[in-house]
Amino acid sequence: MTPAPIVVFAYRRPRHLKRVLDGLAGNAGAAQSQLFIYCDGAKGLSDRPDVDATRAVARAATGFANVEVMESEVNHGLSHAIVSGVGDICERYGRAIVLEDDVVPTPFFLRYCNDALDQYADNDRVLSVGCHTFTAGLELPETFFLNVPDCWGWAVWRRSWRKFDPDGAALLAQISERGLESRFDFEGTYPYAQMLRDQIRGGNQSWVIRWYAYAFLQDRLVLYPGRAVTSNIGFDGSGTHEGTAATYRNVLAAERPIHVGPIEFSESNLGRESWRRALREMSRGTGFVSRVRYRLGQALRPHLKKTRAK
Repeated sequence: MTPAPIVVFAYRRPRHLKRVLDGLAGNAGAAQSQLFIYCDGAKGLSDRPDVDATRAVARAATGFANVEVMESEVNHGLSHAIVSGVGDICERYGRAIVLEDDVVPTPFFLRYCNDALDQYADNDRVLSVGCHTFTAGLELPETFFLNVPDCWGWAVWRRSWRKFDPDGAALLAQISERGLESRFDFEGTYPYAQMLRDQIRGGNQSWVIRWYAYAFLQDRLVLYPGRAVTSNIGFDGSGTHEGTAATYRNVLAAERPIHVGPIEFSESNLGRESWRRALREMSRGTGFVSRVRYRLGQALRPHLKKTRAK
C-alpha cells in the first residue's frame, strides 16, 4: 500500500528537529512518503530566533516524496497542535505516522509503522501503533499489545482518531465511577489519574493522558515492538522532560527490522510487567526532592557554564 503520511510537530529546537528529519530520511520508504511539519508560533520575542531557526530546518527537509511546512503565527501549544494536526492528516489520508521534534526514529521505524498500519487496518479493537518500548531488562515478544498508548513515535488510523474523546473531566468521571483508578495507574505504580486531574484544572495541557484514558475505558489495544524503533533526545533541558534518558531503559531495533504478524488480541502480561517496572523507576524520579534537584540544576546551568569559562 501507499506509505502513510508522516507528521512532525516542532517548536523551537532546530538541532533536535534536524536529527529527527535526518533519521527519517535514512529510513527505507522515506522517498515515497509525504512529510508534513507543523511549526508552532513563538510565545514571545525571546523565542523568535529559535522558532525561526527551527522553521528554516523544516523548510530545508529533503529525502521525501513531498514536504509541506505549516507555520503558525500564534503559539497554540503542543496539545492543540497534535489534536488538530493529526485530525487533519487522518481525515485527508486515512492514517498518519506521528513524531515530535525530540523523538528520533531508527532506520526501521517507517517499515514497522507502515506494516502495522496495514496489518491491523480493519481491526477496530486495535487503537493505534506504539513505537517506543520500555524493556526494563525483560525479553519481550517481537510485537505485543497493551491498552496504553505512548507518544514517543506512534501511528494511527482515521477510524480511531475520529472517536477520540478529549473531555478529561468526562473520562475521569467514568474511571472513578467504575472503580478503575488503581488499574489506570498500573496498579498504583504511576500517578496517571493525578495527571488527568491536573489536566482538567489546567495544570498541564497533555493530550496523551486523555488519549490513554479513552483507550483504557474502551478496552482498546495498542501494538508495540519488542525492540524500540524510536529514542527520545529531549532529556537535555530543552523541553519539558525531567530526569535522564537512562531512566527509560530500552533495546533499539537498530540491526534488524521488526516483524509484524498476527498475534493474540489480548494485553501481554510480560509487556505490562515491563512497563510497570519502568513506570516504577520513573515515579521515583517524580518525587518532590527529585523535582527540586532537577529544577535547581536547570536554573544553575548558565551560572556553572560562566564559572567554567573563567
